[in-house]
Amino acid sequence: MSPPYGAETTGEELVQAFASQIKGKVILTTGVSPGGLGAFFVEVIAKAQPDLLILAGRDTTKVQKTADTITAAHKDVKVRVLKLDLASLKQIREAAATVNSWTDVPHIDVLMNNAGIMACDYGKSEEGFEKQFATNHLGPFLFTNLIIEKVIAASRPRVVMVSSDGHRLGAIRFDDYNFDNGETYDKWRSYGQSKTANMLFALSLAEKLGKRGLSAYSLHPGVIGTNLGAKLDWEVDFNDLRERALDKVQGNKEGWADFKFKTGDSGSGVATHVYAAFDPSLSGRNGAYLQDCHVGDPWTDTVKPWATNGVEAERLWLLSEKLVGETFKY
Repeated sequence: MSPPYGAETTGEELVQAFASQIKGKVILTTGVSPGGLGAFFVEVIAKAQPDLLILAGRDTTKVQKTADTITAAHKDVKVRVLKLDLASLKQIREAAATVNSWTDVPHIDVLMNNAGIMACDYGKSEEGFEKQFATNHLGPFLFTNLIIEKVIAASRPRVVMVSSDGHRLGAIRFDDYNFDNGETYDKWRSYGQSKTANMLFALSLAEKLGKRGLSAYSLHPGVIGTNLGAKLDWEVDFNDLRERALDKVQGNKEGWADFKFKTGDSGSGVATHVYAAFDPSLSGRNGAYLQDCHVGDPWTDTVKPWATNGVEAERLWLLSEKLVGETFKY
């Protein structure tokens, strides 16, 4: 069993503990702009000498800054930048084709689907889908499936979905995922739907590809002040989230709780990322939702049943295939 990791465990501590699991690995991480959890994650695991870090993001200028930071500190770690815009299915297909064309990268050990947006104003993706659902779910769904053979080629492949305890704010709106073209839009319900989708996607991957050796997990990293919420007015938006809107209406404990913030960089904010990607003891808990470096407990943690239900996972898989216009048979 794993040691008793918890909310105070740091990413640095886990990198030391799992150094042998990280050394020599190929890890693809999305959403790695400076100041975000993706950047903090790749910067801390670089200390354990992975073979190659593939850094994917929409703005390659920002991604290159993270790559340069890693190269300056760890000259023996190879770094590659990949342009990936998760709000464009066309560009996702181009990015996946690029990855699949790399003959010098025969496998990817860990795919860390970290990129995401949070509680933004209503907008649509290039293909006309509500932007949070498109960016946080449909994009990772398509990208992961398009490169999955390269992931499966690894000896102990893992896919990690960075979700949130914000999944409590919304189940999948199967008949109105686009919020009636904005007429019924609520940015926090939308965020909740997309984070629920992350959990269900991990569950589906575990069920469909576990027999081929794939492990898939979703996680809540904690409440962390990063660039994810840079466009929010926290005096208004966070108060609206906690006190005046969904949490109290739904009876969630978060409506009355004080939130304890974690630190980014190599601190507790990326610890569950490292835990999900490398802890060998998780192999028996395929599909699990993780938080504070343990498997989420629905009795004591915020784990909603609509995000851990196999029927909901399959319904979402079929809907997602329909929306991206591609079927994946495993």
